[in-house]
Amino acid sequence: MFGLIDSTLREGAQTPGVMFSLAQKIAIAKAIAEIGIEEIELGVATRHDADLPALMAACRNFAQTPRLALWCRCRSEDIRYGASLGPDVLSLSLPASDLHISKRLGKSHAWVLATLRESVRLAKDLGLTVISLGIEDSSRANPEFLAKLIAAAVAAGVTRIRFADTVGILTPNSTSALIATWQRQYPNLELAFHGHNDFGLASANAISALDAGAQWADVTVLGLGERAGCARLEELVGMLTLIKNEKNYRVERLGPLCAMVAEATGRAVAANHPLVGSAIFTCETGLHVQGLLADPVSYEPFPPERVNSRRTILLGAKTGSRAVAGHCARLGTPPLTSLPAMVAKIRQRAAALGRPLLDAEIRRLV
Repeated sequence: MFGLIDSTLREGAQTPGVMFSLAQKIAIAKAIAEIGIEEIELGVATRHDADLPALMAACRNFAQTPRLALWCRCRSEDIRYGASLGPDVLSLSLPASDLHISKRLGKSHAWVLATLRESVRLAKDLGLTVISLGIEDSSRANPEFLAKLIAAAVAAGVTRIRFADTVGILTPNSTSALIATWQRQYPNLELAFHGHNDFGLASANAISALDAGAQWADVTVLGLGERAGCARLEELVGMLTLIKNEKNYRVERLGPLCAMVAEATGRAVAANHPLVGSAIFTCETGLHVQGLLADPVSYEPFPPERVNSRRTILLGAKTGSRAVAGHCARLGTPPLTSLPAMVAKIRQRAAALGRPLLDAEIRRLV
């Protein structure tokens, strides 16, 4: 595995209503780099993006500099402009499905293949050595044409094939099958996966792609992107680090990064958002509290300290006796009545209020 490609500043910036300032782009890129992400896609290679030269220059001065990439249409003017900025990776993009080729663009298979060859030749002539081909709508492509397109890309000298599940219709099984098929046919070719989250499977599909042999997976912070967004950076970094024991990433920095992007986009991070939500280590249910008090591993996949969080046990309508006894002991106020009676009081009061009780309320009841 080579790593993750962050596309927050390209795909994420396409989210309706989202517009990052240059200062925000630099701050976000720096925070992503500090987590240890291997490649950052800074934007679209077009002169319409006036921030790109300054952003590229700023990123070159980071203490920890990942590979810097630009997404690029297969147009000579865009390729020339992208090359002038000196990216480490130029990610060309072409569609593979008939829906996009004929209905959207009014073009043919022959046009796609010719455009690919001309674009790669131009990029190489301009001195670019790492050329990626993003195959748009590859999950709905005709298999025979997809094979021709990949063969033509390899023959032209493309370094990496980036499969885009453009409308998020793949499952973990079909993603694995897609990657495994092409990994077997081209064992020396780098493969990447760009998954959309239309059915809530983008992160799972990205992990499946890596497990099946892909070297790269695309992510965005908070899953930003078109429609339902993309695979979430925080979820892949968390899974790879905390479960698969990858050593490249600093998971303790995920919270500040997500908070920064949430503020920049005007979006709140849900309390139960995986890895960075404020309430993911909060528990009220008696059965779960019993397990946490016996051994936190029973109901936590990783210690909260790994992501700069902490465990919180609440007393409410679902509380059990062990939680009440433990919480009262921590407050230094042992119950004056029997424990079962106190549990009943706490449950009744919480049910009446429609929420867990505050420490001051518990003290009063005790």
